[in-house]
Amino acid sequence: MPVFENPLAFIFLLAIPLLFVLRHFKIFSEISFPVNFADWNGKSFEWNEKSSLFLRKTAAALRILAFVSLIFALADPVIRHQEKIYTSRGADVFFVLDTSPSMASKDIAMMTRLDAARSGIHTVLMNNRGTAFGLVAMGSEAAVLVPPTLNQKVFLERMDSLVPGGLGDGSAIGIGLSKAVYHLISSNAPKKCLVLITDGENNAGSIHPDTASKLAVENGMTVYVLGIGTKGSVPIEYTDPKTGIVRSGFYESDFDRSALEEIAWLGGGRYFGIESVRELGEALSLISRKENVSQNFYYKNTQEQIYDRFLYAFCVFAVLAWFISRIILKEVR
Repeated sequence: MPVFENPLAFIFLLAIPLLFVLRHFKIFSEISFPVNFADWNGKSFEWNEKSSLFLRKTAAALRILAFVSLIFALADPVIRHQEKIYTSRGADVFFVLDTSPSMASKDIAMMTRLDAARSGIHTVLMNNRGTAFGLVAMGSEAAVLVPPTLNQKVFLERMDSLVPGGLGDGSAIGIGLSKAVYHLISSNAPKKCLVLITDGENNAGSIHPDTASKLAVENGMTVYVLGIGTKGSVPIEYTDPKTGIVRSGFYESDFDRSALEEIAWLGGGRYFGIESVRELGEALSLISRKENVSQNFYYKNTQEQIYDRFLYAFCVFAVLAWFISRIILKEVR
């Protein structure tokens, strides 16, 4: 809600009811002059009373709105923001997100597995403003899309741009974890963890996931694994990024849970089987609590001037009122 720095300007709003009162008593009323036409042999004069009356009322309302907008601008409206500024380092969390085609399976609340994972990550970011988040996208290859950052806008933009199959058809879990470990080794955050979200087994890349998980522990990191998706025949539909062909049908989902549990166990973390939005939210909330770090912070107050918005509104209403009166109704004042 806006706050007005110069509220005394609203006194001028009293001019509106005052004008109506004065006109009621025939003061400041419009002056009219009768005009007689003689020797007129042309087309008879036609007066469309209903449409003209509506346009006159509309123009009058627009003039009032223009006046009110101008008064609001003079009242110097501002919107005040309060921002939490952290003065100490929080945790570093690196998401390793599977983007293989199978992540397009729609078995998590009628969403694809990839969309469900993104939705859960959105919630985590909203509730952990002081945590630095990084993102590795994983397919047959793996790429670091976002190094650990507090800039959540950049993180979410990069994550939301991911599409199933964008990095190939496989799941290079070992390479994905290794890239995240490499970017966290030099971090001095009090807590560091990796969150792997996948629906399959390691079937690409030259690094075994167990090796990457052990490397993470050796460098003070914890590895959590979320095996997302149900088992059995599930509907799937996605657009092949290489050919643009829409592929749809049913996918036989049956990944090896024990292999993912081994990765989490070697990484000192925990494995979560995710088959619903509720389980996804609970798993990510538990990870957030375990990796939470107490931070020092202070509140910074800022304000945004918005008087220009009311000035724009004043110009729009005034021009519309002038156009109706002068151009359409041909009034001369």
